[in-house]
Order: sequence, then C-alpha cells, then structure tokens
Amino acid sequence: MLGSEVKSLRGGKANLSDSYGKFRGGEVYLVEAHISPYEQAGRQNHEPLRERKLLLHKKEIKKLLGKVSERGFSLIPLKMYFKNGKVKVEMALARGKKTYDKREAIKKKDQRREMERMAKYRLR
Repeated sequence: MLGSEVKSLRGGKANLSDSYGKFRGGEVYLVEAHISPYEQAGRQNHEPLRERKLLLHKKEIKKLLGKVSERGFSLIPLKMYFKNGKVKVEMALARGKKTYDKREAIKKKDQRREMERMAKYRLR
C-alpha cells in the first residue's frame, strides 16, 4: 500500500462493497476496493480503484486457490483494520447466490419498494 492510501484509510475513507479477491500468477490481489484519494497528497496521490497485492503465505494461497477453483467459492473482503501500524484485510470464502435465491431477493426488494411508494402517496 502507498502512503496516501494508508493516510486515507486512517481517515476511514475506504469502500469494500463491490471488491473481491483475485488469483494471478500465484499471488492474491484485492480488486475493485475503492480507497478515496488523500486530499493533502497533491500529485503523489494513488489511483482509487487500483489492484492491491495481498501478502499471504504460500500455504494459505494454495488452500484458498483449491477451494475457489474446486467448489465455486469467491474470496470476499470483510473489513480492513490496522494492527501494529500495518493495514490488514479480513477475507472470507463465500458462495454465490443461486438463481432462485436471486429471484427471491428481487421479489422482496420490489415488494418493499411498492410498499414505500404506497406509503408516500398516503401521506399526501
């Protein structure tokens, strides 16, 4: 991580909502993690959506790679935190939703939106 990224993280300006872990060349990268530019950095600022290399032991990488490739898991970051002055990323293995789960979630979202719309008209 670059210095401007660490300073921005200390200010709490990170978004992990759409990010995931990606394997490339026997290494793990954090992709689509948005860390806002640090205001005082000027021209030496970082790219907000750049890929960041994660430091893992080879044993950990092999274990994760096996689960991701065999069973269809995804590597998802849960949180970023500081430990002894270093930035740590807590990662989890997660299984994607099935199509029937997605339809159910979309149906619930549509029902909630419709209820909010009805409540809005009743208040008028």
